[in-house]
Amino acid sequence: MNSKKPALGRGLSALLENANTDITSSRSDDSGTLPSVGAIASILIHQVETNPFQPRTHFEKEALVDLTNSIKEHGIIQPITVRKIGYDKYQIISGERRFKASQIAGLKEIPVYVRIANDQTMLEMAIVENIQRKDLNPIEISLSYQRLIDECNLTQEKLSERIGKSRSAVTNFLRLLNLPSAVQVGLRDAKITMGHAKALLSFKTEAEVLAAYKDVLDNQLSVRGIEEKTKTAKSVSSKKLSESTLSLSEKQAQEDLSFHFSSRIKIAKSNNGKGKIVIPFDDEEHLKRILDLLD
Repeated sequence: MNSKKPALGRGLSALLENANTDITSSRSDDSGTLPSVGAIASILIHQVETNPFQPRTHFEKEALVDLTNSIKEHGIIQPITVRKIGYDKYQIISGERRFKASQIAGLKEIPVYVRIANDQTMLEMAIVENIQRKDLNPIEISLSYQRLIDECNLTQEKLSERIGKSRSAVTNFLRLLNLPSAVQVGLRDAKITMGHAKALLSFKTEAEVLAAYKDVLDNQLSVRGIEEKTKTAKSVSSKKLSESTLSLSEKQAQEDLSFHFSSRIKIAKSNNGKGKIVIPFDDEEHLKRILDLLD
């Protein structure tokens, strides 16, 4: 028997087609008849409240205006999905953007699907509904993944199975939350791309990340440009580390050898104690003098 849990990535239909989660499957009168599952009801807009589990944190103003104008002209084409939480009181499961646009449009009533859902199911349903939308920005997706991990006790591996995404894709989105707040806002507002953000994660310090981010904004630095700056930063960091690992006696030996060979001798030493001595030369004659001194 296959006990594998269906992936949430299949969409809301996988959850909503179950009559146990649908309030419309309850008996409506004493005749014993059942209204059809998924029937649409019309309720007063003031009876509806927003979803506290809504992962979307940013609604693009222009898109909201366009939707508002469409609703004024054509009404709501796709009903909003809500759950009943009290007498004449409902909470949005999915469709908050449509709800906000309906408020702006001045609607008194809105068409809804009424469902029953506990808090965890509601969170999952809201997140799945939103991460499948193409207009969700990378930071909202990252926050949605993190909420599923934190509030539904999922590992990254389990999360990837539930939403139908690869483990590496999930990890890449979650890593975005390690970026400084200013960079996250820039990614949210499409000032930088996902490629820029992933490249910025290669820097070791927040100061380096912010400096490179500023370079992107001021000079339209490309993703490749960020990668080049990362290589330079790593090279400088490696050089500083090498120099800092030398003891006082080793630094003195480096100076003595430089004087003896009339060349800037470099002693490079790793943390395990192994290392090398580098003797640079300017030309063939300089090399011959060094070799004579080594005899």
